Amino acid sequence: EGRSPAGRPGRIRPLFRRPGGVEPNLAPGLLDFLGERYGHPVDALGWLAWTVAAARPSPAGCRVPLPADPEVWAAGVALGRELVDVQARGALSGTKPRMPGGRRPYVRAAVPPRPETLTYEAGDETLCLDAGRISPVPPEAWEYSVGGTRVLEQWFAHRTAPVEPGSLDAIGPAAWPQEWTSELLDLVTVLALLGAREAERAALVPDETGSAGGAELRAAGVLPPPAGSRRPASVLDHQEEGPEGQFMLL
Repeated sequence: EGRSPAGRPGRIRPLFRRPGGVEPNLAPGLLDFLGERYGHPVDALGWLAWTVAAARPSPAGCRVPLPADPEVWAAGVALGRELVDVQARGALSGTKPRMPGGRRPYVRAAVPPRPETLTYEAGDETLCLDAGRISPVPPEAWEYSVGGTRVLEQWFAHRTAPVEPGSLDAIGPAAWPQEWTSELLDLVTVLALLGAREAERAALVPDETGSAGGAELRAAGVLPPPAGSRRPASVLDHQEEGPEGQFMLL
């Protein structure tokens, strides 16, 4: 939901700087550097797929290793494209994500109007919202975490936490709506599929031996990025007029 475990809005950056996907929001020269490194053109969508598959948390922030082996890169991009499609609810492939073997989470007991607790019974793979029951919920879905917080717990807390009267957060459903149950069923499926691929992600780059580092990127002119690449880009599709390409406001 674009939020950190602390509940604050997370950093969400667009993949492209301008409409139409004509200017990747990446350090200038990075894609050319990767193309030379792996022997074929690399585009922004390939970079996104690799990042989804290979990014690792670290004390300094998110790290994205750049392996020396082109086959590792290709495998990571292929895995990342599948993960992105799952996260996008099948928007790329046109096929709605489904758990293997015909498994599908169902509501076994109706969710009460105002559930207060969310628990998990591992024995029968059941998600409990007070007296409400949803199963099967694979352990991978329940344990799937981002930033050290279980996604299902964060999702539930965001919808059931007390709100300040008179605030914008107070403008919401008075009771648990059916739409939330449908969202939860979809989320369980997505998290189960993502969690099942975590072992593949971990094995993709077991260490960063041979990975391109800051020195190599600086030598290639990728780092540091020019100051202009950090400023907002124009969204106009024609040359602006006036001083430094700006329109004159009358």
